[in-house]
Amino acid sequence: MKKIHCLNAIASVGTDIFNENYKLTDNINEADAVMVRSAAMGDMEFSKNLLAIARAGAGVNNIPLERCADAGIVVFNTPGANANGVKELVICGMLLAARDVVGGIEWTRSIKDSDTIAKDVEKGKKNFAGGEIKGKKLGVIGLGAIGAEVANAAASLGLEVFGYDPYISVNSAWRLSRKIKHITDINEIFRNCDYITLHLPLTNDNKGMIGKDSIAEMKDGVIILNFARDLLVDDDEMEKALESGKVARYVTDFPNTKSAKMEKAIVIPHLGASTKESEDNCAVMAANELVDYLENGNIKNSVNFPSCDMGVCQAEGRVAILHKNIPNMIGQITSAFAKNGYNISDLTNKSKGTKAYTLIDIESKASDKLVDELNSIDGVLKVRVIK
Repeated sequence: MKKIHCLNAIASVGTDIFNENYKLTDNINEADAVMVRSAAMGDMEFSKNLLAIARAGAGVNNIPLERCADAGIVVFNTPGANANGVKELVICGMLLAARDVVGGIEWTRSIKDSDTIAKDVEKGKKNFAGGEIKGKKLGVIGLGAIGAEVANAAASLGLEVFGYDPYISVNSAWRLSRKIKHITDINEIFRNCDYITLHLPLTNDNKGMIGKDSIAEMKDGVIILNFARDLLVDDDEMEKALESGKVARYVTDFPNTKSAKMEKAIVIPHLGASTKESEDNCAVMAANELVDYLENGNIKNSVNFPSCDMGVCQAEGRVAILHKNIPNMIGQITSAFAKNGYNISDLTNKSKGTKAYTLIDIESKASDKLVDELNSIDGVLKVRVIK
């Protein structure tokens, strides 16, 4: 029986996927797999029993990916499961920035006890007048699951949409509307767009990408939306740009001690994926990823190991080997099978950066002796008999 530990509350529609062969446990040290949302795992010690971690969401900044990889722990995320929820809030953010709805609501509340509130509103509403988004130019930086949905939705609302993503996948490209104009130079977005929205992961290379130099390239009165990662924006430079009017509004889903105090910033309490539908979708996807990995050895949507799918095992035995991506690993692995008298009926090997994964079907169940020999190969991280 496989044991699953939930570090955060996971929607029951996800945990219900685990059948009688699984058990939810409160003890992480006995768990075969962990499901997590936002709990910080950076300083956690992991038992040798742990095979996988599934993040019910896209971001994995709360998980020590390299340490997990070195221990042979596969980390999954759920890209696209919360895309619609985030997309809807981005569109909401654009509308809030285009028209001073927030300021108008706050002002209305301030005069709620006035006996002449109806007349006061008619006189004062001009102070909160804004513009329409139709016909404006929107630059979408990052065209993954969320960025593509934002681009398509904005185009359907009448915006002229420019998309930038040098690493766009084939699947993401297929999802894009024909109306989206693909840009190869990000500076074209900075120079030409009325709205700029960020939808890309945080890396060492793009930290603070919205900063002094990029802001200087932008149109006066530009509106910037950040529903991706806090540190993509240099808060000090953003504060200056808002004060000078270079940036008309900054809409962010990541409050911090700096952004929460910025005038002309609309700071949302990280609500992008906070919908019942998104939480359900993430929970279901995460649970299915774990089941497929634990029962079949297949890897889909891992952030620290390559994707690998050999379907449901029809052979008598299947062995999964997580290892370093170094020369002669396949030769050593297959030699160990041959030495122990096993005939390999199917084999898949995939690599991702410094790590690799080999899935092998054989015509009889793997022995403890074979497993020991595989584990003794220099560079092998973890060996698991699937069947």
